[in-house]
Amino acid sequence: MTPPDVLDRLRLDVPVAQAGMGGGLAGVDLAVAVAAAGGLGTLGLMPPAQLRDAVRAVRAAAPGRAVAVNLLMPFLRRSHVEACVESRIDVAVLAFGGDHALVRELTEAGVFVFVMVGTEGQARAAVHWGAAGLIAQGSEAGGHLSGDTPASELLPRALKIAEDRIVLVAGGIACAHDTAAALSAGAGGVVAGTRFLLTHEARAHPQYQQRVLAADKTFRTTLFGLAWPAPHRVVPNAATQRWCHEDGTAKLAPRLINAGSAVLAKLPDRAAASLVRAQTPRLPLFSPVAPTVDMPGSVVDRAALYAGESALRMSSVIPVRQAVAELAPR
Repeated sequence: MTPPDVLDRLRLDVPVAQAGMGGGLAGVDLAVAVAAAGGLGTLGLMPPAQLRDAVRAVRAAAPGRAVAVNLLMPFLRRSHVEACVESRIDVAVLAFGGDHALVRELTEAGVFVFVMVGTEGQARAAVHWGAAGLIAQGSEAGGHLSGDTPASELLPRALKIAEDRIVLVAGGIACAHDTAAALSAGAGGVVAGTRFLLTHEARAHPQYQQRVLAADKTFRTTLFGLAWPAPHRVVPNAATQRWCHEDGTAKLAPRLINAGSAVLAKLPDRAAASLVRAQTPRLPLFSPVAPTVDMPGSVVDRAALYAGESALRMSSVIPVRQAVAELAPR
């Protein structure tokens, strides 16, 4: 059963949150549709001025619902934090890092702070920082990964460390059965990424969505690590066929290039867009940017096609309202 304060504190009808997929995948339309359906809609990280506009748009289109923002720490700037505080967002998710000062600043501004964790050490650190809740991300999740432990094993460990804090679980969430199992195991709710990637309201390129639906496997790699050399889960394309081994491990050239590239995460946003336009399967230079609707279809063979293992249990792109209904516990 869902802890009674989860729905109340996050102003939800169902214990379902949408992952704030970065790179333009999770925009206003997706967050609004999830919120309107009773779940927690989450905006992905975007330039600060756009973030302010997006928060206003979600508030206007989904009055009375919580507005959440996913703060990807490798790309976070001071201006992003200021935009969140000044816009009075309701929920922030700190992903792939964090610290006590940031959690305190957001909390004092009235923001409910989740920290996404993939290991017991990360969970303990988040609790020490003062996080209000944890998101236990299992290794079967799509996109970038915080650890290598399956969700079913990580959740009980995170619950023990979290004590009375809310713990949501991410990774492998495709249907109501998955949500019910998570709740039975003690989670306060679930976070779904791939299910919402495969909706009409997501900003994923349609050819990206079709590649995910057609895939017969996902794998963990570091290939698309220029500026963010962290493991991530994708489905195959021409770039992975050229530059990954059979098990998904990146070959030597991209590994060496990506290893020292973290400094590039602080480049202006327009520079990231230029990187993906210049990418080609022939060269081992691959940024973390995924194909969005404003890109040419050909980008699906040279950009990251993030997807979780749950994609193998999905068969179509559907409206968000249907996705939320199919995830809600019966």
